[in-house]
Amino acid sequence: MSGARHILGYAQTLRGGGVERALLRLAGEWHGLGRRVTLVIGDATGPLRRELPAGVEVISLGADDYAALRALPRYAKAVQPDVMFCPGSHYTGVAAWTRWRLGRSCPPIVGKISNAVDRPDFGKLMTLVHATWLRQHPRFLDWVVAMSDASAAQLARTMRLDVKQIAVIPNPPARPLACAPVPGLPPRYILGVGRLVPQKRWDRLINAIPRLRERLALVLLGEGECRAALEAQAKACGIELFLPGHVADPIGAMSRATMVALPSEFEGVPGVLSEALSVGTPVVATDCSPAVAEIIPSPSLGTIVPRDDAAALVAALNHWLGDVVRPQPVSPPGTDSAKRYLKLFDSLTRA
Repeated sequence: MSGARHILGYAQTLRGGGVERALLRLAGEWHGLGRRVTLVIGDATGPLRRELPAGVEVISLGADDYAALRALPRYAKAVQPDVMFCPGSHYTGVAAWTRWRLGRSCPPIVGKISNAVDRPDFGKLMTLVHATWLRQHPRFLDWVVAMSDASAAQLARTMRLDVKQIAVIPNPPARPLACAPVPGLPPRYILGVGRLVPQKRWDRLINAIPRLRERLALVLLGEGECRAALEAQAKACGIELFLPGHVADPIGAMSRATMVALPSEFEGVPGVLSEALSVGTPVVATDCSPAVAEIIPSPSLGTIVPRDDAAALVAALNHWLGDVVRPQPVSPPGTDSAKRYLKLFDSLTRA
């Protein structure tokens, strides 16, 4: 076989996260398509370990800090991959380090940009630093991948690239896990899926629920630093809050939810919205990414509201609590993503 016979990917931990879950899905599909896949993981003992695909080689560094990934060039030199895959924006610094350390012996590196290009949480100085850093990416990445057309257009402007120099490949869709435990859930609930961190702005959702026509429970699937603050806020607002922590397979909870809400301040391409729509559950989301309008192209699927408009959020939630028809399931994008990545990898290694 010519082309990328051996692919090397990497991640910091398997504690959870959309980037890491997508990496594992891609790795499994690449292996199933006849490629050798090696993953270098800082700490391979997290909850996502059960999602490690059979046949994929795993090198665990035994440390969960980001600095542990400085060892990646050494392992890349040892296993000699044909191509390296940087699975998300969090990891592009490691790609730059690897390129610098290996020099001309470095294999081609394909990097996916998963985070938001525009960051409203940044001040003027950090916005300038962030844009400058993104413009350096073509120096150490052989090809840049965006997950949607809107994201690619943003990246092209920021990186000063022709949009044709950016591949658009969605994340592969999540598949139900037969062995995944299902948390105990209330009869009716609004669902949020994501880390309990400031970016996700779950506080907006908690503040909205007391103003709804029907007082539903709120279920947040995820873990993070804001757990205690969210619990205190929910208690003060008098709402029923369920925090089961990280759940390996949220699809079942999505299918039973009254709606899925994403009140984030910023996002890259929020796959949780596509996952909800794939099981016919309506969504309510802030305009936290240009990709949101691509995922929700019709008001029959969900509602998009301005980030700082509390009244619009309440109105959108109330709309889907009313006598409205739930959307028909929408086939998620990315069913052929693994093959599209392989086509890109092969073209780079043959070149």
